[in-house]
Parts: sequence; C-alpha cells; structure tokens
Amino acid sequence: QVQLVESGGGLVQAGGSLRLSCAASGRTFSDYSMGWFRQAPGEEREFVAAISWSSTYTYYTDSVKGRFTISRGNAKSTVFLQMNSLKPEDTAVYYCAASQKRIWTAQQMGAIMSYNYWGQGTQVTVSS
Repeated sequence: QVQLVESGGGLVQAGGSLRLSCAASGRTFSDYSMGWFRQAPGEEREFVAAISWSSTYTYYTDSVKGRFTISRGNAKSTVFLQMNSLKPEDTAVYYCAASQKRIWTAQQMGAIMSYNYWGQGTQVTVSS
C-alpha cells in the first residue's frame, strides 16, 4: 500500500526556518514526480513546489521563490522542502504528493490532478 508521511511542521516565528520531510513507501518512488501543496483555513489547496521524477526540473509558486527549496533524498523515496524566511502568510497545512505520470512542465507539475497519492499533511504555523 502506498503511503506518504510528512513531518517537520511546527510553530516558528516570522523569519525563521523549517524543513519538511516526506517519506514514501509501498512503491519505488524514484520514477515519481513529487510535489508540495498547502491549504490555509478557508482557502483552496494550492501548489507550492515540485520536483520531477528525474530531478531535472523544479518549480515553485511565485510567493515562495528564493525562500523555499525542494529536493530529493539519495534514495529518491524521500522529498524535502526547506523553508526559509518564513512569513505569516505561509501558515497552512502542507501536503506531500506523488505522481506516477511522466510529467515535467510547470503546468503539469502544478496541477492537483496530476498527483495520484497524498499524505495526511503537516501543520506549519508562522507567528508575526
């Protein structure tokens, strides 16, 4: 059974950093593109960052460019989201997602419908 488990969320002051991790199990995820999405209270789930199955391509939503970095672990079954210079507007539940489709364009990798598997989410709260 496919499982994605996020960790690393928490409460941090504005300007601080957090590193989210997503551990994938149940399949060989080295061929899967991976993404991070987030959902704030009362808002729709939105794209944050993604890395292609080959790790060749990475994409970010404009609001996090220069502050967040997505990367894969050596075993390719773990994906990280390093979040620096956090702002109160980054507060949300962050979800890890995996896509078994061969996607690599920004439009594809930013689309919720591209992803087959989702984690349960981890809360990130940034205080001002």
